[in-house]
Formats: sequence, C-alpha cells, structure tokens
Amino acid sequence: MSPVIEEHARARLITDGPLTRPVPVDLRYDPADERRTVHIGLPDGTDWAFGRDLLERGLRTPIERGAVRVWPCGRTQLIVELHSTDGVEVFQFEIRTLIRFLARTRHTQTPGASPDTGGEPRPPSRTTRPDKSEKQGGRPERGAQPAHG
Repeated sequence: MSPVIEEHARARLITDGPLTRPVPVDLRYDPADERRTVHIGLPDGTDWAFGRDLLERGLRTPIERGAVRVWPCGRTQLIVELHSTDGVEVFQFEIRTLIRFLARTRHTQTPGASPDTGGEPRPPSRTTRPDKSEKQGGRPERGAQPAHG
C-alpha cells in the first residue's frame, strides 16, 4: 500500500478586482483510490475532487468537466476555475508545482494498477473538510490569529 501524496502549495486567487492574492492550498492524492482522484483543499475548508487526468490534460490544452475548468495560461501558469452554487473561484497555479505533484502521483501507482485510460471519468465533487484546528487537537493553524472577545 502506497502512502497518500500531499503537498502544500500556493495559488493566486483571481478576483474581478485589480489585485490577486496568494492563498495556501493542499494537493492530495491517494494511490489506493482506483478512480485516480486528485483533491484540492482550499483555505475556506472546501475540498474539490476530480480525476487526475483533468489536471494532466489541462497542462496542455483547455479542458472542462462538470464544474471544473482547467487551462494553461502562458508557459508557466495554469488556471483552475471552480463553479459551485456559491459562485466561481479562479486560481492560478505555477505549472511546475503541479507537474512535480503529478509526477509524484505517477510514481506511487499500486502494482497491477492500470494507468489512466479511457473509461468514464469521475465527475468533480465539492465537499467541506473538517476544521483544521479540530484535527490538530484544538491548536490554531500556523499564521492564524487568536480570537479576541
């Protein structure tokens, strides 16, 4: 059984205002998941899950699957657009970050597992993750400000 691949990364949240802002994201891949699902955890506790092939193809050409759109932006950036009932979130990633993450996921395939081929792709899904401070035994996450009241 291969370990789960996790990588903490930074993306830029693109808004309709003049400024973008960097946000921390968590990239996760479990090689035991036969659907080859990649998870992108956002700072608000939202977790987006979709097929690894969507990111891989999006590195080369625009692709859309359900509520997720991915496309290259120049030679060094990748845009990931996430649609939900709450609206649209657009993130800009450094391509090299995603290439490194995806390379790590390919090296962890379980023996006998077939590579991503044909088949029906899994539709993207959006869930809410438990609060990180609860997972860490009540300790606020690094950089969080304590509540004053």
